[in-house]
Amino acid sequence: MKIFFRIALIVLILTSGKHSFAQKVFSEGTLTYKISIQSSKGESALSNNLSGAELKVYLRPSASRTEMINSLGIESTVYDSRQEKGYILKEYSGQKLMITATKENWKEKNRWNNNLRFSIDNSIVNIEGYQCKKATASTQDGRTFEIFFTPDIVPSNKDYNNSFDQLPGLPVQYSLTSGNLTIKHTLNKISYDAVPMAKFDMPKAGYRIMTYEENQQLKKEGK
Repeated sequence: MKIFFRIALIVLILTSGKHSFAQKVFSEGTLTYKISIQSSKGESALSNNLSGAELKVYLRPSASRTEMINSLGIESTVYDSRQEKGYILKEYSGQKLMITATKENWKEKNRWNNNLRFSIDNSIVNIEGYQCKKATASTQDGRTFEIFFTPDIVPSNKDYNNSFDQLPGLPVQYSLTSGNLTIKHTLNKISYDAVPMAKFDMPKAGYRIMTYEENQQLKKEGK
């Protein structure tokens, strides 16, 4: 009888532990982040243009699409990890540009955030109703990068943003610094509805097309 109760107790501990640390896998759906801007003097015009912007992330197990939407236009990045290729769409002031990208281009585009290793603070912070932990890492150019994430939800697609592929959870709030601007992203909506594959289809017309290498060359030339 004692052996029976010991076995029952062990089973109870194991199952309750599994329940306590259970994570929900986010395999398909849409994440919406609201964006707030903090700027130094002289950047107010750009800050105002970005005010009210949002970032939408559409995820399937092997495909992703991120859309930065603001008053100036829309910039989208689409990547298919199964086919190992993607493209970037820029739609500003009536101009529409599509930049094609290979797997190597994708790595080059995100090289500053390759192989980030996070130091995690296990204290819990409540952000937008999510129980979050803080993760800190440094980029290759020495910048400190902090993310508040919830370990309760884990995206199955780790290729949509290589800043987060080593993160044991879903990013809820993070800030990016560009020049004198600090751009804060805060998760305010999760949809688990299916995302149509058409969302990831490459446009067949209406865009000026160039390769990633051609676009990089234009940047070097200042065009």
